[in-house]
Amino acid sequence: MSTKPNLPNILLWRHGQTDWNIENRFQGHSDIPLNSVGEFQVSHSAKILAGMNPSKIICSDLIRTRQTAAPLIALTGLPLIIDAGLRETHGGKWEGLTGPENRANDSSRFMSWLSGSDDAAGETGERRSEVAERAFAVLEREMQGVEGLMVVVTHGGTARSLLGKMLDLPLDRWGTLGGLSNASWSVMEPAYGGGWILAEHNAGSVPEPVFGNETVS
Repeated sequence: MSTKPNLPNILLWRHGQTDWNIENRFQGHSDIPLNSVGEFQVSHSAKILAGMNPSKIICSDLIRTRQTAAPLIALTGLPLIIDAGLRETHGGKWEGLTGPENRANDSSRFMSWLSGSDDAAGETGERRSEVAERAFAVLEREMQGVEGLMVVVTHGGTARSLLGKMLDLPLDRWGTLGGLSNASWSVMEPAYGGGWILAEHNAGSVPEPVFGNETVS
């Protein structure tokens, strides 16, 4: 009989809103802080997440994720583990530019990347596969011995890359996973027999149980 692996649920929490989000600028590794709306978003979300009793919190080293994690740390008293492996995709020559600017300046490469290619972002940046590998290496290391819920404070592109990898989707289909809104999250549960289940996606409230799931009723 298959049993569930002794692993925690993984909650991928995207940072709150920044001015660059509103301006549609490629943030990547650029260290942009939350704006006032983002600060409100994460304060509200932290109260919900604290009620889910996380047992561990890990975070990208960029300021927008550290500011996102701060109210949850204050509510739970848990230590914050910071790891640069959870950063957003390095955008190369696209960083700091808007979507229309990147379409105008580097149309073919940018549109191919938006369509799901594994090309390096902005010519000199990272590939999606590279982002997934470095970020999942952090999860593999940090989830060992953890029970319950591990909160991972990260970025939209990194979260999608992690979801695609953990669900074993072909890379060119990762884009079928809708993006995370600012300060929203997805929850991955370990599956019976191995692998992962996407239990919640782009959520902003406490997960509801899925009654009748095992009996398909």
